[in-house]
Amino acid sequence: MRNIQMVLERWGNWSKHKIETDVGYSPIAAGFKGLLPEGGANTMCTEDDAMIIDSCLARLKLKRPDEYTLIFEHYVKDISKRAIARRLRLSEGMIRIKFQMAEGFIDGCLSMLDIKLEMDDWH
Repeated sequence: MRNIQMVLERWGNWSKHKIETDVGYSPIAAGFKGLLPEGGANTMCTEDDAMIIDSCLARLKLKRPDEYTLIFEHYVKDISKRAIARRLRLSEGMIRIKFQMAEGFIDGCLSMLDIKLEMDDWH
């Protein structure tokens, strides 16, 4: 069984890296690069996996744009679920339910495609 939160975390790290390279700036100031642990970059998905996940997220955006926004804010922008709940004036429990629905949609989409992701072998 696939861990959809791990899949989305790796996709989010890939997306952050893609945004940084497309924009051309580093999120870490000059002179501080070696001081922070390299946690995020090591857990990125491959380009092929990212394209598959992107297609599932595009479907989510069409069907449930509010849930897509939650996924993007949490996994790409690193906004905590608690902060999202406060901003939307919803309980954390309700936000977690919305996340479960969105993550379930993506997981179901990946299952329907019946494609094995490269990261499935990484456990």
